[in-house]
Amino acid sequence: MNLAFREVQVRELNRSAIVVTPKQPFLEWLHSVDPTSSDLTLHDLGREPIIYLVPECESEEAFADSLREMFPVIFEDQLAGWWTDQSAWPVNRTLDTFQAWFDCQFHSMVMDLQDEL
Repeated sequence: MNLAFREVQVRELNRSAIVVTPKQPFLEWLHSVDPTSSDLTLHDLGREPIIYLVPECESEEAFADSLREMFPVIFEDQLAGWWTDQSAWPVNRTLDTFQAWFDCQFHSMVMDLQDEL
């Protein structure tokens, strides 16, 4: 079988990425609000973590600053992705709570293989 590959240019984006994976407190909350989620495990929730593009961060310090700024949006997006009834969302959505509920991996380089904008 002959596979033809088109030429693709690799472009570095001037962006960084945060990969967000739920932790045990998030799973416990989900189980408490959604009875249909009782069979879900952390492994299930972590199979396809959400990746958020953020402004370019060249250091861990810049990433921490970016996370402090962006975490409220990410927190609410994560909650809404599993349970849309905001009245069941935790009231105390601080950075400490966010970090207890989610693992965030920072990636300073994002490459684009898409040849069209």
